[in-house]
Amino acid sequence: MDQIKQIQAFVDSATRGSLSAAARAESVTPAVIGRRLDALEARLGVKLLLRTTRKLSLTFEGQAFLEDCQRILNELANAEAAVSLGGIRASGHLKVSAPAGFGRRHLAPLVAAFMDANPGVTVRLDLTDRLVDLLNEGVDCAVRIGDMADSSLASSKLGEMRRVVVASPVYLARHGVPRTPADLAHHNCLSLDQQRGWTLRESPAGEGANRKVSGSFECNDGAVLHAWALAGKGLAWRSMWEVGDDLRSGRLVSLLDDYATAPVGIYAVFPQRRHLPLRVRLFIDQLKTTFGDPHYWELGNSADDR
Repeated sequence: MDQIKQIQAFVDSATRGSLSAAARAESVTPAVIGRRLDALEARLGVKLLLRTTRKLSLTFEGQAFLEDCQRILNELANAEAAVSLGGIRASGHLKVSAPAGFGRRHLAPLVAAFMDANPGVTVRLDLTDRLVDLLNEGVDCAVRIGDMADSSLASSKLGEMRRVVVASPVYLARHGVPRTPADLAHHNCLSLDQQRGWTLRESPAGEGANRKVSGSFECNDGAVLHAWALAGKGLAWRSMWEVGDDLRSGRLVSLLDDYATAPVGIYAVFPQRRHLPLRVRLFIDQLKTTFGDPHYWELGNSADDR
């Protein structure tokens, strides 16, 4: 048992990047993780990790040992699962992060369904618009929308999302319908605080370009802009995940569709690609099944509508 704990401490420390992150994953103190690593290196007679106050790095021997340890732990988990309750079942704790608005509407219902299907799994769902540090914060999986800039993380594409210019029928009846992006200069555009502009094509066949917009309302909360658009206060540039239901019901109208840019990806990102725990693999598969269905977004559904 001590040997397994030592190996788990080594794998967690190496893959999560710090003793603190490994300690959070194991629900122990960093000092306990440190003692397990010391005991493992003493037993093997080799240095596996170079530890400083700022970071951990693997030695040559540590890198080779890590791959074997990950395989062994994964096989052990699968072997235990295969004989428990007659088949393989996911278990353990899953920590998930997602953008706040998207997570409330589209991820929280999926988490509830996942827990119903996998009663051996507990979940912590963190909804925040900041870019979380998966390794240091012990996050197993994060949902992100847009380009993947962090090459140190593995990712899996879940689906695609586009943004649209919207307005209420009441606003359009009063102020007219913009036909080209240039017409936005004559409309009240509801913008996020410090937003650089709206990305639209200059022509239906042209490239996307950032267009400055202006108006009498500005806010740092997209949900408020959504509400203002519904109230007829102006135009808004919002994601389909937020306004799909309103477009379907007619509460909002999609504008300048010929000038919309290509959709952006929705991704699940995670610290490592190989030997993902079963609970993480099953959760990502559920996200792919739901978000990868184009009809889910076209109909403006949220997970609890299905």
